[in-house]
Amino acid sequence: MNELLLDTHALLWCLGDDPALSATARAAVLDPEARILVSAASAWEIATKHRLGRLDELEIFASRLDQLVLAADYNRLPITFAHAQRAGSYAAAHKDPFDRMLAAQAEIESLTLVTRDRAFEEFPVTTLW
Repeated sequence: MNELLLDTHALLWCLGDDPALSATARAAVLDPEARILVSAASAWEIATKHRLGRLDELEIFASRLDQLVLAADYNRLPITFAHAQRAGSYAAAHKDPFDRMLAAQAEIESLTLVTRDRAFEEFPVTTLW
């Protein structure tokens, strides 16, 4: 089974049916054999960016993310102690804590990370876009 972890932008574009989502990523997410995971880090990132005024136009995602994720039949991925330790231990210079956590989760759980962010090339993860 193909297990995919959605980066935060990919999650928002999937839920909003945004054309910014690549055709390859869209096909992978829509594959009935795929298991789609959403990290607690994405919920944290969306809430944080909304609070800071960066996602005002996406109020629905900030206020109802859990319901939207469940309605899309995606699986929630909690942050574990092991994820946190790995995210903090990467030697990569990348400073974004959300990206570091997503990389750690993708690596530890052997997930393919759906992202257009080339910063993930610094991490030992498989990406799809």
